[in-house]
Amino acid sequence: MEWSRQLKFFMASVVMIVVMSGSSIAAFAKSGSLIPMGNSIGIQLELAGVFVTSDVPLSKKNDSLKAGDQLVSIDGTSVNSLQNLHEQVTAMKDEAVIKLVLQREASDVKIESDGLSFKRALPFLKDTTEGTGTLTYVDLDDGTYGALGHQIIDSSLNSAPDFDSGSIYLSEIEQIKKSSPGNPGYKISSIIDQEETLGSILTNSVYGIFGDWNTSYKEVLTEPLEVMQPSELTVGKAEILTTIQGTKVESFEIEISKLSNDSFQFILTDQRLLEKTGGILQGMSGSPVIQKGKFVGAVTHMFVDEPEKGAGLFLGKMTEVGAK
Repeated sequence: MEWSRQLKFFMASVVMIVVMSGSSIAAFAKSGSLIPMGNSIGIQLELAGVFVTSDVPLSKKNDSLKAGDQLVSIDGTSVNSLQNLHEQVTAMKDEAVIKLVLQREASDVKIESDGLSFKRALPFLKDTTEGTGTLTYVDLDDGTYGALGHQIIDSSLNSAPDFDSGSIYLSEIEQIKKSSPGNPGYKISSIIDQEETLGSILTNSVYGIFGDWNTSYKEVLTEPLEVMQPSELTVGKAEILTTIQGTKVESFEIEISKLSNDSFQFILTDQRLLEKTGGILQGMSGSPVIQKGKFVGAVTHMFVDEPEKGAGLFLGKMTEVGAK
């Protein structure tokens, strides 16, 4: 992105990049149209191991767990999940000396702890991560979707950790914490049905998350729109599609203010949206941008000090990752 360093990702929380096959982008190029969405989604990832979320001191030799560490093994036994770990901890005596192997910044680190200190560290370990965002498009030609427009970063790990699998779910907005200058607001949402996924997560890239769409989920689909080429976008009126209450996708007015090769800037001008949100919110990333009946791209960033101002990514650039 070419914009000012004041721009800030607005992930609410929340991943190894697994590239999609080139077939999805080939279909996109042929069809020239995609279905714009705007639905609020819950995001869940099953991490590729057990990770430490905060620095935790241990009692032996001043050793400690560090945020971002991956727990590889305990006393020679591999650790693959929290369930697997809890089974090992059940039989662990408080006074026992246990040997831990961690992966820290791509290197193996060996430390020791007593059983009690390690048990106290369990609340700071996790094997899943979750967050919220906005669904950008669905491509029914090849059964795929795209969302967010930027990478998922786990805030507690300060990185995009490896993951084994992931899913997106339809969520509903329960409350809005308004943005103000210097303080990005956010959506408070919950997943509607944990048993019904909108799709799988195959890729977490700098241009968004991508995966297979659950083709049986038709209730949220709308009509496809022609994809706008960057050269067609003009400074002036446009709209975004997003959800700020319940599950209803609504259209709100914006003003395109600046153009670049693969991105653009805009200003929120819809008074109803500004009164409700104060500006762009965390969780709004991925909201489709429409101009003159064509699908431009997705909201991706905000200006922290001026929350009514933001930036977006052209749809062609967002989906380009799938061709690599």
